[in-house]
Amino acid sequence: MSGDFQKAGILLRTVSKILDFIIIAAAAEVLPKAGFLAGLTYLLIGDGLFDGRSLGKKIIGLRVIVSEKNTPCTIRESFLRNSTFGIGFLFYKIIWIGWIFILIVSVLEFIILLGSKDKMRLGDEIAKTIVVESPAKKEI
Repeated sequence: MSGDFQKAGILLRTVSKILDFIIIAAAAEVLPKAGFLAGLTYLLIGDGLFDGRSLGKKIIGLRVIVSEKNTPCTIRESFLRNSTFGIGFLFYKIIWIGWIFILIVSVLEFIILLGSKDKMRLGDEIAKTIVVESPAKKEI
């Protein structure tokens, strides 16, 4: 990886993911019939939008890149890296079982992230992506 990128810290990544989950929950509430599907779709492809940024990452100033190519995350990589959360979200509608499952998935992802020397969670390992800080463009 080029020296132009600084890997994002755990706190910034956590805050951006919480923002994304708020967006997903809002979609589920605002769009009663299609909200669950819209939320799941956003969860899976969100990091492939906006040049490798979900809305939460865009707000916080993070970007997901493909580690081997240093290119922004595409919808394909976003789907792969967020599939672990997507599986948990599918079970979310099952009261208690789904909630416990998504909690376990989230905790497992967070533990893997904490233990990773490269600051990669399981989804990052699967998709070969990393989350980096995305500095604002400086105007000359």
